[in-house]
Amino acid sequence: MEEYAREPCPWRIVDDCGGAFTMGAIGGGVFQTIKGFRNAPVGVRHRLKGSVNAVRIRAPQIGGSFAVWGGLFSTIDCGLVRLRGKEDPWNSIASGAMTGAILTARSGPLAMMGSAMMGGILLALIEGFGILLTKYTAQQFQNPHPFVEDPSQLPPKDGSQGERGQFQ
Repeated sequence: MEEYAREPCPWRIVDDCGGAFTMGAIGGGVFQTIKGFRNAPVGVRHRLKGSVNAVRIRAPQIGGSFAVWGGLFSTIDCGLVRLRGKEDPWNSIASGAMTGAILTARSGPLAMMGSAMMGGILLALIEGFGILLTKYTAQQFQNPHPFVEDPSQLPPKDGSQGERGQFQ
């Protein structure tokens, strides 16, 4: 399956790493804003200051974690594309599983297996949903079937109007 507007593999890694950092920083910023507001002392000024402080400290860290995941995922995906010679959903599923396993390697083999399974299942769900969405949206752009006319409503083949004229 050829994806729409994807960069070639060496640049894809950088692109995905930057996109993952941006998603993590923005999502982490929203989450940390709420968390900092709730955990700050009473008073609007203290709560706003707590929100800003939490975002300043944690959002870049969360963005960096997302960037590591995205960069490793894309690196493995590009390696599988090169190794297998084709780009299909199986590459993404295997990349998710391998990324999960590599990122938890310090926790031992059991944690690696659990993380690999979660990464593979998550990417399988994402890829499956993408395929279903593509098939569903592609149906609306297909040419409609031509209408089959009812032969009883067609005029006679010999050209005569029958008992009545055309405009009566």
